[in-house]
Amino acid sequence: MTQAVMVRNLVAVAAITLFSVGLSGCDYWPPALQTQIEQLRSELQSVTMEKTQLQNQLASISKVKDDLQTQVDDLSRANRDKASMMNSLQNNLAASQERLAKSAKVATPKAGAVKPSAKVMKKKASAKKKAPAKKATGAR
Repeated sequence: MTQAVMVRNLVAVAAITLFSVGLSGCDYWPPALQTQIEQLRSELQSVTMEKTQLQNQLASISKVKDDLQTQVDDLSRANRDKASMMNSLQNNLAASQERLAKSAKVATPKAGAVKPSAKVMKKKASAKKKAPAKKATGAR
């Protein structure tokens, strides 16, 4: 029994020791593990810096994209305005050409009416020229 009590006490002491070491933590780190930890920390810092740089680049690219999209929208709006203006001007031109064609058709008969009167004027003028010639011949 004494042996059983001793084993129990030894197990209890070992359990208490392990429990206290577990609660307090182990302050010993092997040098290879410390090197790996430092290397991981430096990699983490460099990756964090790269992430920050990429986020800044993304923000600036997004701003440029928004500016370009605004320009595209403005140019599209101006293009639509110009297209509607061109259509309006083409319609006005077509209407003006139709009016001009109608006025030319209306003016053509008037010009035809003027031509006979011009022929009459020529006949009168040639008759006047012939008439004085006869008087001159008859007076001699």
